[in-house]
Amino acid sequence: MAVTVLSPPFRGKLRTIRELARLLACMMTQVQAALCSVPAAIPARTPAQHMIIRLHDRLPQPWKNGRGRTREIAVHPAGAGSEDFQWRVSVAEVDCDVPFSRFPGIDRQIVLLDGSGFTMTLDDDSVHVLSVPLRPFAFVGEAAVAVTLVDGATRDFNLMVRRAKGRGEVLPWRKPGARTVDPAIVLIYCACGVVDTDDGPLHAGDAWLPSARPAAPVTLQHGASALAVRIEPAQA
Repeated sequence: MAVTVLSPPFRGKLRTIRELARLLACMMTQVQAALCSVPAAIPARTPAQHMIIRLHDRLPQPWKNGRGRTREIAVHPAGAGSEDFQWRVSVAEVDCDVPFSRFPGIDRQIVLLDGSGFTMTLDDDSVHVLSVPLRPFAFVGEAAVAVTLVDGATRDFNLMVRRAKGRGEVLPWRKPGARTVDPAIVLIYCACGVVDTDDGPLHAGDAWLPSARPAAPVTLQHGASALAVRIEPAQA
């Protein structure tokens, strides 16, 4: 079978088309972010349903800088905004090269969920390639972070903790079986597969807020993976 070899001018045109496609995707992201509104009220639910949060119920919201979109999974205290939350968990969609929002006084952890990832260039000239799924990376919210996609759109899990209020970490759980939910764990996110909780099963994209203390163990089915969020209050 004959193979067609593109001449340099045609290769240049292909590069231009790819650049235009990426630019259009970036523009669409910013338009969608600008059109995002506060999520509509969700019908009343049973207590168990309140403990399980479905990603598809969380409508996208614009980033603080308006350059992207995110879905807030949980925030403490409930109803807190960007200036007064103690901790916040969200899932962001990144489909073009954009800078992250700055959050002074906030410690952040980010975890790749889907896609090839991106390169993060921080304002101290350090570079981190976020390309391995379920491997948390910590950085300070004051940093200016420029993002360059590796190969197409990605989704990532984000934890933000107000530094004066406490310390947080994201624990990846990859092995099947029962897991103890210690008192500092405030949320469990199902990255893939099925995770069984006292309030029902979690599927990919679902999160669980433990209500009872101590909470009963959770069980990761074969092929499941999860992210556990631990928050340690600041010492008085």
